[in-house]
Amino acid sequence: MHNCKHTIHRHQHHHVWDNSLEPVLSVEPGTSVNFEVFDASGGQLSAQSTAQDVARLDFERVNPVAGPVYIEGAEPGDTLEVEIEGFGQPSWGWTAIIPGFGLLSDQFTQPYLKIWDLTDKQTAVFAPDIEIPIRPFPGTIGVALPEPGQHSVVPPRKNGGNMDIRHLTRGTRLFLPVWVEGALFSVGDTHAAQGDGEVCGTAIEAGMDIQLKFKLHKGKQIQEPQFITPGPLTTGVDEKGYYVTTGYGEDLMTATRKAVSYMIEHLEQDYGLSAQEAYALSSVAVDLKISEVVDVPHYLVSAYLPLAIFK
Repeated sequence: MHNCKHTIHRHQHHHVWDNSLEPVLSVEPGTSVNFEVFDASGGQLSAQSTAQDVARLDFERVNPVAGPVYIEGAEPGDTLEVEIEGFGQPSWGWTAIIPGFGLLSDQFTQPYLKIWDLTDKQTAVFAPDIEIPIRPFPGTIGVALPEPGQHSVVPPRKNGGNMDIRHLTRGTRLFLPVWVEGALFSVGDTHAAQGDGEVCGTAIEAGMDIQLKFKLHKGKQIQEPQFITPGPLTTGVDEKGYYVTTGYGEDLMTATRKAVSYMIEHLEQDYGLSAQEAYALSSVAVDLKISEVVDVPHYLVSAYLPLAIFK
């Protein structure tokens, strides 16, 4: 990241989308801004935390987003382009199974916490022979909604929000619809790595700096976020191949749950992981793909495990 005149500090954050919030900064298009981002727990967890701390998380304080930033000249009907210029280096992160949360919350009812050492810039060690490539991105990124009042930052929405798209990495250009004057942009929930789907409900959660550059496309309207990646999606991982489980169902959720359940069984049987470890590893490393939707009501979802993570 290069030097940046503007910084949104960690205390300048909020927990809801609300178009009546006062912006903490106003910038012209073409400006870069550095955001100091809290981890998804909002500072409730530390590198010394245990699974018992996970069970005590206050959901009113999770997923804080830094901002909002007012983009001068932005009006409803415009598109805001956000270029991701770079990330700071976090020292640690966490992955948790939170009771009542996640794709298989009915099966995983006990809290679990994995603390990661992120001081190596390339990989994070899950177990002695399992290393996850570090690929930082923001889980939550977006603009204010047109509807008045307070709206939770926990789900994704038409304004962006908690999209958890792991390809929003350095060099990606994200396009967001502008719904209100100034757009009122915010970002948070930074991750060091994640699989597509974030199935257990958390990635490698890690607070870190993120530098973004804003550009405005006047009079160009989109309805929901779109983005351009700077190159291949999984460089350095594809070359070793994948182990893939598939799940069939008469709705996408059933198919997805089955594909992930079969992957957890595979990780338990072939790698000796506990069910909780396998679920957490799936969340940070396994990519879900919709393989088939055309034969309604028969759907197929595939879960891709990159073999490159096994040393």
